[in-house]
Formats: sequence, structure tokens, C-alpha cells
Amino acid sequence: MATPHPLTTTATGSDVRVRFCPSPTGLPHVGLIRTALFNWAYARHNGGKLVFRIEDTDAARDSEESYRQLLDALRWMEIDWDEGVEVGGEHAPYRQSERHDIYREVIDKLLAAGAIYESFSTAEEIDARNEANGRAKQLGYDNHDRALTDEQKAAFRAEGRQPALRLRVPDEDLTYVDLIRGEVTFPAGSFPDFVVVRPNGIPLYTFVNPVDDALMGVTHVLRGEDLMPSTARQLALYAALIDAGVTTFVPRFAHMPLVLGETGNKKLSKRDPQADLFLHRERGFIHEGLLNYLALLGWSIGPDRDVFSLDEFIAAFDIENVNPNPARFDQKKAESINGDHIRMLDVKDFAERTVPYLAAAGLFDEPSHEQLVLAFRVAPLVHERVQLLGDVPGMVGFLFTDDVSYDADALKGLPANAAEVLEACVAALEPVTEFTTEKIQDALSAALVEKLELKPRVAYGPPRVALTGRRVSPPLFESMELLGRDESLRRLSGLAEQLRG
Repeated sequence: MATPHPLTTTATGSDVRVRFCPSPTGLPHVGLIRTALFNWAYARHNGGKLVFRIEDTDAARDSEESYRQLLDALRWMEIDWDEGVEVGGEHAPYRQSERHDIYREVIDKLLAAGAIYESFSTAEEIDARNEANGRAKQLGYDNHDRALTDEQKAAFRAEGRQPALRLRVPDEDLTYVDLIRGEVTFPAGSFPDFVVVRPNGIPLYTFVNPVDDALMGVTHVLRGEDLMPSTARQLALYAALIDAGVTTFVPRFAHMPLVLGETGNKKLSKRDPQADLFLHRERGFIHEGLLNYLALLGWSIGPDRDVFSLDEFIAAFDIENVNPNPARFDQKKAESINGDHIRMLDVKDFAERTVPYLAAAGLFDEPSHEQLVLAFRVAPLVHERVQLLGDVPGMVGFLFTDDVSYDADALKGLPANAAEVLEACVAALEPVTEFTTEKIQDALSAALVEKLELKPRVAYGPPRVALTGRRVSPPLFESMELLGRDESLRRLSGLAEQLRG
């Protein structure tokens, strides 16, 4: 039986070093942020370090805008890092595009050690040899150039050919112990010598990614399941890097489960709304709630418990407890957990977080002092009722406008005697000079429940619609106090006249 490389790291505690190394392409995906979260939590749990570097060698796809969006995403989620872009560190620079000289030094060491070699074979030549030897085309390169003589290399150069550089893959099984999935073995011969540097001299991602990990002392590589097949090549490269004196150990690997969409068994696509981190923020997720939910995509803090603080998460998290089975993104569960975290905020914090959503909904541009006071006064009335901050403007918008817009379902649900009920409200409230929640409730209860003998559910429906335009709103009496006596009477009378008309 094959055994893992004897120099596999045994790092624990503060010696643990993990990394988050995305490519700056497109918008941040929740699966990507889940990867950052698990690396961050593992580093914090162990008292180790998180390195954040950028893999930006694909000039056609990478963009500075995407890089800034990655920074925005991590800062909003409050995932911090110990070394890397924006903060520096002893292994700088932390962008691949700035590390070409470093890669050249490593390539020279590997060439000197005989770990990589020049390969001049074209794709057409490889296919022709495979066909002549009765070898399936899909097996690809046949390791033909391993033993080229200096004369043969000179002849190819005389033809104008430039060589690629290939890693000399060991002719033996390669084994590692996945921290999530257990022992994994790649049989000898399961892949050929592979290109690490193109003929134009540019190293490939499959080379620079492990080289950066090695040079930056990364001890644990925690990444997505979709990258698991590349581990074989990384193990082969690490063996060569150790022999060439570039590093002294092989990291531990852990491959996290895929995140699936809500239906079917396909990986959550970048095109799925659930995948767009900023769309969740726009809809009103708070970072505490979304982080909590993302932590549950493959991990659990315990049976029958879904809601926990970030401190509890860090204290409990171990990558070895991650479930290898795919995790499904459940929008309703995510929103429910977010609602639980909203209720865990103190009211002042909650109120402050609602202000940008009130502004985005057009309730004000730059809020006046009076509007801010109103936002803070209404916040306790909806704090327990929302799952998303984006729900707040619809619930409290009636307070920030003089024109009530009635929802169609709210008008449709009014009882036949709604006009009579509203007129009774006006009559009961006109004499009330101390327009407080308690006095309003006393007056309406006497007029509607006692005098008209209406059940509260029926009695308070019409005034709720008159004041807010909705069937569901913040508590009625408190809302009337915030609106004030004159505005409340105007709205009650206005809907009564409309219904009579």
C-alpha cells in the first residue's frame, strides 16, 4: 500500500498557515466566500495565520474591478487576513502577476535538479505517436521527450521550436490523507509528465499555485472538491520542490463539498441568484447571518442547532468535521437564520443598519435630523418582524410619505363596513389631545370593540390599511403615535371618503 510523503507537515496550533487565493474574475460567489470563511475559521481556531493572495495571471479574464469587489466582499463579511494584499508581509508580493522573477528562480532550481525538462513535441506529433503505438489519443503525452539528447534539442531549436517545460512525474503511486475524505491514492501512470511552463516562458497556474504555497509556508490547503483531481500533480510537484531545496514539507489537503443549487444536483452556478454575494447584501442580509448560514454548508456545530455567533463558530470549527457530501443552498433557511441574527442585534445597531436601505428605497436622499429620529423610533416596532433589512422600507415607508399607496390585496380584504369603522375611528380620536400609544388604544378599543362589538382582528384592519396601505404593518397604535394626530386623522378620513365615494 502506498504511503503519504514522509515529509507531510505535522503543523498544529500557531504553526498552521492557510491561504485564500482567488482569481479576480466576475462577482464574488457564495461558494468562494465559503472557502474563505472555512480557511479563516481554521486559522483563527488554531491561532494560526491566513494568507490572502491574488492569482491574476490570466490577463484576458482578470480585472481590477473584480479585485476591488473581492476586497469589498471580505471586508463586508469581516473576514480579515494576517498577510497578503493590502496588508503586506514577509512573502510579498502577493499578486502572481508581480512574482515572475521568483518563479524564474524556482524553475532554474528544478532544471538544475533534473526535475523538469525541455519538451519539444507538438500536439500533432503526440497524436501520431499514440496512433502508431496503438495508444488511445485521450491518454495524451507519452513522456517521449524525457530522454532527448543535446543534439536533438539543438536540432529542434534550429527549426525555430521553443520548448515547453514538463515535470518528470514519479513512476509510483501518490498518496495523501485528505482531512475531510480520508486516504486518497493516485496510481502510478494515472497521468503523464505535465507542462509547467509554456514555450513562451510563462508558467502555468498548476505550477505557480503550489510554488506560492511552498514559498509562503502554507501548511494546510483547504479548497473546493472540484480542485481535488489536481492534487496528484501538486503532490508530484511538491516532491520535486523538496528535492530541489525550495521547501521542506508537503502541506495537508482538505477538499470541501460542492455547494449545489436549490434544485437538481448541479453545482451552484454563478448565474444563480443565490450565488451572488452582493445580491444577498442588497436584499438585506447582515454579514453575521450570512456567515452563519455559509458555515452550515458542509459543517454543523451540533445536532438540532443552526444559529450561533462567530465566536462560537471559531471555537467549534475543525476542518476534519466537515461533511464530504454536497451541501445545498436553501434560500428560505438562509433568510430564517438571518432573521435570527437581526433579532440578536441591539435596537440601535439594527436602526443604524436600516438607514441605507431606507435611502435605497427612495424614502429620503440625505436624511434630515427628523427623518433619522423617525427611523430610530420605528426600528423597535419592526425589529422582531423582519428577516431581511430590505423588508424594512416596505413596512415603514408609510411614515416617510404624505401619499399612502394602497396594496390591492389590502383593499380587497377590507370588510363591507370598513367606511363605518374608519368614521368611528375618526370620531373616537378627534377628542384625544394626548396622542400616545396608550390613549390611542383606549379610544379605539372603546369605539370599535366595545361600542361596535367588533373583534379586534376585524376592528383594526381598516385603520391599518388607511394608515399604512398594507394588511401587515408595524403595531397599529405605535404607528399612529409616530404619524401624529393630524396625519392619522387625515388618512383615516381619506380612505373612508374613498370607500363611500
